[in-house]
Amino acid sequence: MHEHDHDELHEHGSQEHGHELNKHEIEHLLEHWIEHNKSHSESFRARAKEIEAASPGAAAKVREAAELMDECTRKLEEAAGEV
Repeated sequence: MHEHDHDELHEHGSQEHGHELNKHEIEHLLEHWIEHNKSHSESFRARAKEIEAASPGAAAKVREAAELMDECTRKLEEAAGEV
């Protein structure tokens, strides 16, 4: 199971810690989010296959969620390209 490193995410929430993110921190944060999203997207697709027999409608929604996650990932990758 994928574990979330919420401390790492909060560690990079600059406003909570009274400083602005530097370029390295931004790159690291975006990289983390991109990998995190990819992991979820893969998991959604795998689980959709398992859900299909019990509920085709639910499986379709989970696959749709994977596509939306992929779109979020593309936006984060675009953002990373602008850092």
